[in-house]
Amino acid sequence: MRRTSWLTVLGLELCLGACGAEGPAAREAASAPLAEPPPAVEAAVELAVDSILLVTVDTLRHDALGFAGNPRAATPTLDRLAAGGVVFERAYAHNVVTLPSHVNILTGLLPYQHGVRDNSGFVVPEAPPTAASWLAERGFATAAFVAAYPLDESFGLDRGFALYDDRFPKGTERLDAVAERRGDEVVALATAWWREHAGGRRFLWVHLYDPHAPYEPPRPASDPYLGEVTAVDGYLAPLLDPVLGGDESVLVVFTADHGEALGDHGELTHGLFAYEAVLRVPLVLWAPGLAPARRRDVAGHVDLLPTLAAAAGVEPPAGLPGRDLLAGGAPGPLYFEALTATLDRGWAPLRGVVDGEHKLIQLPLPELYDVVADPAERVNLVGERRDVARRLAAALPEESAWPPRRVATTADEGALRDLGYLGGSAPARDSWGVADDPKNLVHLDRKMHEAIDRLHRGLLAEAERLVREVLAERGDMGPAYYYLAEILLAGERVAEAVAVMERARDLEAASPALLRQLGLSLSETGRFAEAVAVLEPLAAEGDPRSLNALGSALSEAGDQAAAERELRRALARDPDDPETHANLALVALRRGDARQALALASRATELDDGLSLA
Repeated sequence: MRRTSWLTVLGLELCLGACGAEGPAAREAASAPLAEPPPAVEAAVELAVDSILLVTVDTLRHDALGFAGNPRAATPTLDRLAAGGVVFERAYAHNVVTLPSHVNILTGLLPYQHGVRDNSGFVVPEAPPTAASWLAERGFATAAFVAAYPLDESFGLDRGFALYDDRFPKGTERLDAVAERRGDEVVALATAWWREHAGGRRFLWVHLYDPHAPYEPPRPASDPYLGEVTAVDGYLAPLLDPVLGGDESVLVVFTADHGEALGDHGELTHGLFAYEAVLRVPLVLWAPGLAPARRRDVAGHVDLLPTLAAAAGVEPPAGLPGRDLLAGGAPGPLYFEALTATLDRGWAPLRGVVDGEHKLIQLPLPELYDVVADPAERVNLVGERRDVARRLAAALPEESAWPPRRVATTADEGALRDLGYLGGSAPARDSWGVADDPKNLVHLDRKMHEAIDRLHRGLLAEAERLVREVLAERGDMGPAYYYLAEILLAGERVAEAVAVMERARDLEAASPALLRQLGLSLSETGRFAEAVAVLEPLAAEGDPRSLNALGSALSEAGDQAAAERELRRALARDPDDPETHANLALVALRRGDARQALALASRATELDDGLSLA
């Protein structure tokens, strides 16, 4: 069976100067202070629309656009949108990775309220309504077109959408990237749906993933990241230009799930920190009759559902923490978090608050910045403004703490699953020190990126050396075990890879992806009963990848009936997965049904023409 590689990648008395180094691609606009402080209260704006168009671009820095003042940006479509709309110059995400950030947008809830705290190991709970389910119940046609695996329907964001198009190529993940499709394909499908449903009330969500690493713009660019942003702008033109030039009653909401560090503060991409380069996002509201404006009050993703509900003339779901951005009033403290490094690596959890011009980042080495005067966050003020730091620390919601106090014990694992958590890859703990602060560990992240690069170039010995250096420094870093196993498997050192993965499991540092690979590798070495024992608990959660792996192991063990049962369950959850079709083809062949095997194999290659069925 084919093996799939995928890595789901206040001590107020302490004072540390900010890691202010900016990467070579850092944008000029990032370090420019705002011309004037934000007004305390914004006036209300009247707006009523028939339809809503939500556009989210993954990994888009707030300062990578022409309308944000970047002289190197080529974004005429989005500049036109901004010129005619309301631009929020201080808009923030509440998370710094894809899935939870989009859950914040679509539910209007903060991450500790809906329970989705990271990309890996979480699913959207069924209880809270989403923008799609709420509007569908009120007569809106609903559709979503998403571009990458972190938003696959299996994670639960499809709820409420009559059409949830996630037909990106499955089975094509690599260690530094996930399955995705280009933005022009997504926009073409979305534009067709928008036109087909003209005349009625519509809610359309369009998600583009192109600026996410690795940066591979369709045309050569001196700055590959900005090249991806330019491409996105061009992809959106066929969808946005007719709306901007027409007379339809539609609210366009344009934002990003988060930004990209590009070397700022030592971070290459995103997920570790919550500095402005990653936490601040572009946000534009456009509608006919909505007067163009530039707003400097703080806005957050949880404000979007109340805003679009009000614009559509419907009451928002009860109990939302956000505000209607067009109704006037002053913002309150804005909560944010970054827990990927905690869940995957055992590093200290990052939480924080933006309130007015101040931003607190709560870590073992806390940070406080005046992000209006110092948007590059070069001067840590926690030592000289301790009263402000204490006030913002007190504003952190107690229920946002990690691990969640109400589900911190083994006895409460069921309650944790009810919140959407299926299991992380770092050993459980509830306290962290200075040595666990991500600022003191970011060099390990860079070393892991170097190792992946060596692996892709076939330099297995160098890649192995780098990963072993990481593990020598942090033996609880789950992703390093996964990478090391992948390197060993690439060198056909299966027994050594199994030993590494078993070590991670024994240390409770094994992600679901690592455990799936362990099960497949055990099966490959003939240890079928052990493989099934590893995979059955994962498959019990209904994850299609785990069901597929279990089916593969059962087939290798000779139990074709049980294998087909699990593979059919996987196919029911993900009908377009090519590897599941390929594994079912092998089961059919082993049962002696050559005709069905051929049909299943043909379907597998239709879904992924690069799939090897050898």
